[in-house]
Amino acid sequence: MSLTTVPRSEDRPQRITEMPRKESFDWVKAAASGSLIAGGLLLLTGQKRAGLVLAASGTALAMLEHEQNLRNLWNALPGYVDRAQSMVEQVREAAEDIVEKSHSLRSAMAREAKTTIPR
Repeated sequence: MSLTTVPRSEDRPQRITEMPRKESFDWVKAAASGSLIAGGLLLLTGQKRAGLVLAASGTALAMLEHEQNLRNLWNALPGYVDRAQSMVEQVREAAEDIVEKSHSLRSAMAREAKTTIPR
């Protein structure tokens, strides 16, 4: 009397006995993500220099795979800087207008305080 039956190797389908082959492991991605994680952990524990070095090296490794995107970003960077500079200029002009209006409002309020209406 037997409780289970063990299938014979010739009865098994071929797909069960063979493991599928995977593509080669991407060591660059593993190194990049590992150094980014380690750098983040070091930064969290207060070791700033080592954390920054590991985070920077992980970022550099990650950028190796996206070289064309990095080139496009580098070429577009002057346009971004010009836009940011014009936005800062607009904010500066708005701040100067606010300061000028506040001075005129203060002087108007000071004149109004001097001229009191007698009862």
